[in-house]
Amino acid sequence: MTSSTLITTPFTASSTTNDVLHSVDLTGVRAVVTGASSGLGIETTRALTAAGAEVFMAVRNTAAGAAVAADIASSTGRPAPRVRQLDLADRASVTRFVAAWDQPLHLLINNAGVVTGGLERTVDGWELQFATNHLGHFALAQGLHSALGNGAVERDGARIVVLSSTAHMRSGVDFDDLHFLRRAYDPQIAYAQSKTANSLFAVEATRLWASDGIVANTVNPGGVATGLQRSFTPEQKASLDAAESAGVFAYKTTEQGAASTLVAAVRPEFAHTGGHYLDDGQEAYTVPNNASLGDHPHGVKEWALDLALAEQLWAVSTELIHSA
Repeated sequence: MTSSTLITTPFTASSTTNDVLHSVDLTGVRAVVTGASSGLGIETTRALTAAGAEVFMAVRNTAAGAAVAADIASSTGRPAPRVRQLDLADRASVTRFVAAWDQPLHLLINNAGVVTGGLERTVDGWELQFATNHLGHFALAQGLHSALGNGAVERDGARIVVLSSTAHMRSGVDFDDLHFLRRAYDPQIAYAQSKTANSLFAVEATRLWASDGIVANTVNPGGVATGLQRSFTPEQKASLDAAESAGVFAYKTTEQGAASTLVAAVRPEFAHTGGHYLDDGQEAYTVPNNASLGDHPHGVKEWALDLALAEQLWAVSTELIHSA
């Protein structure tokens, strides 16, 4: 869990996945990467595969996934990653993925995410960004808990890496109206809520599962131009442009953006400790909930690490994914 002494590593904002994995041998490591057919997911899968890991690409579009897998095999000279269908917004799809999984798992990377320009709901009536970015990954991790436990026994620990965003600073989790049934819908606030939920998941997963050898950490990849922005409204694009102009962030390459994911996934500094939020390869400092995003572009808000909120979110999420 978090402590007064922040964890540091040799890596920075300019470090790449190749830097992090230099001389690292992941032979024998079995990994699942969600959202692996685009953007950061492709680079994360490529880097893990190149280092010798057996990677399973959990993707909505298996044809796109197969094309990416073939390209990765060609470029790395390694066996192609395996492609498995998974739609995080569909509870039945998550259930099928989990039911078909029958091996120890050493690394679960919850990379997938969606951004919407307006209110969209799942068949369960859940707000789509919260449902996909948090609840789908929550259900996936719950379903794979035993596999991760078995993986921890095999390799002295299993890890979950969850992708969040600086956007989490815009909003905590509104437990009174998670799915915008009463409040006016703001896609940026909805996305921010889901990204705070991602961090709170890692906090509580570590508290509950560390005794099983499983730890979870959250990473902020930073500003990376990916397909995630394809649904941005003009207002969302303007907000992003303004943040870049103000120096809140500078765009990274996908190799740089995925570097922090790999730090949390393979570095010894995070082998047996979780509940941390990483930014530019380091554990981020905590800032007050009323702090301005512009003043603290590399911190993590208190509400994203709060133990009581993490426990509450876990209970609420468990109830939701098991509801009729």
